[in-house]
Parts: sequence; structure tokens; C-alpha cells
Amino acid sequence: MSLSQQLQSRQRAAVAGGVGTRSIYAERALNAELWDVEGKRFIDFAAGIAVNNTGHRHPKVISAVQAQVEHFTHTCFHVAPYEGYIRLAERLNAMAPTGGENRTMLVTTGAEAVENAVKIARAYTKRPAVIAFSGAFHGRTMLGMALTGKVAPYKKNFGPFPAEIYHAPFPNAYTGPSEDEAFAGLERLFAADIDPERVAAFIIEPVQGEGGFNVAPFTFLKRLRELADRHGILLIADEVQTGMARTGKMFGFDHAGVKPDLITMAKGLAGGFPLSAVTGRAEIMNAAHPGGLGGTYAGNPLAVAAANAVLDVIEEEQLCERALMIGERITSRLETLAERQGMERIGNVRGLGAMVAFELVHDRATQEAAPELTARIVAEAEKRGLILLSCGTRFNVIRILTPLTIGEDTLEEGLAILEASVEAAFSGHANH
Repeated sequence: MSLSQQLQSRQRAAVAGGVGTRSIYAERALNAELWDVEGKRFIDFAAGIAVNNTGHRHPKVISAVQAQVEHFTHTCFHVAPYEGYIRLAERLNAMAPTGGENRTMLVTTGAEAVENAVKIARAYTKRPAVIAFSGAFHGRTMLGMALTGKVAPYKKNFGPFPAEIYHAPFPNAYTGPSEDEAFAGLERLFAADIDPERVAAFIIEPVQGEGGFNVAPFTFLKRLRELADRHGILLIADEVQTGMARTGKMFGFDHAGVKPDLITMAKGLAGGFPLSAVTGRAEIMNAAHPGGLGGTYAGNPLAVAAANAVLDVIEEEQLCERALMIGERITSRLETLAERQGMERIGNVRGLGAMVAFELVHDRATQEAAPELTARIVAEAEKRGLILLSCGTRFNVIRILTPLTIGEDTLEEGLAILEASVEAAFSGHANH
């Protein structure tokens, strides 16, 4: 029995069955490479689901955490606050594109950031309702699941969910609805289900993560901002996956030139340490009463030290510019692959910056989803030493999230494995 098999057996006996995992048991990792307990090397095109934008164990991040360990690991910010938290808040306030003076609160997970953004929006507007979008993912807490627009695997069997949450269509340039159709859906929602005067906030991802890397048209975000202003509704930008240079700018909303009222951050914020943030306009963030926001582990000192180092690395290594270069390389390679003879099942290539995906279909004309083929590509890549992730409401999208610090040779090697994996999966598909 191999070490991996032993761990798999122990996992089945010890870990809840609902915690789904892959069969890669990590031993160590560095930048864009990971080695399992058998010593097998993998190129990491998942980055811990967009967490390791600065790569595994970036020296500056590790050094900052080690230095913090020498001082203290936890005091609870509510009990004994510390300078690192304040400094990180100052930096996030300065970079958040709200167009005004900002304030920040720190918590631990993306779902916590989303929940607190909703709490703050309700406190400020004195309204109860929140509108999210089809295909959205906002977390696994009860409110996070309510906001999420994807049933399997996130919402199935877990209801009932909190009230006053509504969903509008998210525009999809490939399968529809169009931008105008999606906007008409919002107007229908106001006419049929919820008075806009009762809506506290819209919450939207500039690029949907779990939903399939669907990019919100910049014009749609602008129209949404205008609609929000018309009805006194706040606009929450969920930048948990798109933030921290992933799309080629610090935030996905920066591409559209749209100013959200509140921004949620997590994932890439602290380079592998659990940390999230809500940053927004001061008058909104200050609406909650003292003691109404926070948590025991909120703004953990080690994670805060890591986040301050991550912001340094993003600036010093020009990771926004690098994300654009990586995205162009990946997109070009995938588009070339899709144009080749026999690759007609690659229906669409899309993304923003280094947030790139391709959608698998049985037929380009009908756009019928091919989830089995998608799973086969992921499995083939794993055999060859490449970690990939799938996503999409139809389970037929492969997303690519390389560390933004990935070396040129490693990127090229990973793309070659990806291409070979697609070819092998297509060949197997043709034989079934």
C-alpha cells in the first residue's frame, strides 16, 4: 500500500465524507510546484484556488510570518490591538477604488467577509434585501449559500436559507443571457418580487469563479452602478477570487472603471494564510455600532503580517503586469488549440488577466455541456503532473489559476502538459 493509499484510507475513516478532496497528498511546495508524499512533482495551475497568487512559500511572506511569530501569534484585536492590522487597513483603504475615504475591517474567510459586507449594508441602508446573481459563489455559510447561485454541490440538502435574498440573471456572452436580457431580468425582479426601495445591496463578482469564469461586461457593471444609485442601493464587489492582481489589476472592478461601495477580499490577500477583509466608504463602514463587527480570530497577526508582505511583493514584482502577460500566454495557447482539427469540443475560451478558462461541449452548434470530458481532462492532467480545477454551473469548464510568480519554463511545461492532457482526453472520448 502506497503512502497516498494509506492516507486515503485514514481519511475515509477520520474525515467527514462531505469534505470532498483530490487524491494528491501534499508533502511540500515551492512557488508553482508541489510534491506529494510519494515524491511526485506537480505543476500547480490551481494555486490553492487563487490563494497563492504570490506562489507557495514566497520568501518575503515566510520571512514576515517568522518575524511576527517572535512577537506574538494571537491577542484578539478586540482585546489588544496591534500595528500590523492598522497598517494593512491603511493600505487597503488607499487602494480600494470606491472614490472616497475608506475604512477596513479584517476577518478570516471569504464567507465571513461577504456576511459582514451584508451586515454593514443593512446597517447603513436600514433595508433588508440583497440581490445576487445566477452562477454566483459567495461562500458556504448559510447566508453565503443563500447568496450563491449554484445548487450542486453547495446548496443541495442544506436549506432552508435566510430570507430576503434574490437572484438576477448574470450575463453570459457564450450561452446567454445577453447583457440586455440580464438587465431586463433585474427590472422584472423589481416588478414581481422585491421593491427596489427594500434592497440594501447588489453583490456581484466581476468575474464569476465557481460559476465558470464568466466575465461581467464592463458596461453591465456601469449600468448596475447607475441602477443602484437610482434606488439608493449599495454595490458590493465580491473580489475574493478576482482581487490581489489576479485579473491584471489589483481589483477586477478596476477594469470597468466602476466604483463599488464595499469590496470583499480574501484568497490571495495573505499568500496562503487565512485572512479576509471588507473595505468600503467610511460613512458606510462606520454605520455598524461599536462591537457589532469582528471575531475572535479576525485579523490574525500571522496572516496580517503575511498580507502586508503580499502587498509588497505585488508592487515590487509588478504582479499586475505579470498577470496580464500570463493570461495572454494561456489564452493564446488555448485559442490555438481550439482551432486545431479535432478540437471542436472546446467551445469557448475566456477570462480576464491570469483568470482563464475554457468550456467543453459535445457540439459547438448546440453548446451541449460535456462534463464527463471535462473530468477526464482534469484526471489526465493529474496523471501527467499538472493540477487543474473544473468549475461552472454545468460542470464543464476548466479554469487555470497559476501563481503570478510562476517561472517561464514552468509555465511553458504546464501548458504543454495541458495540451497533451486535452488530446488524450479527446482521444479517449472518441473511443467511448
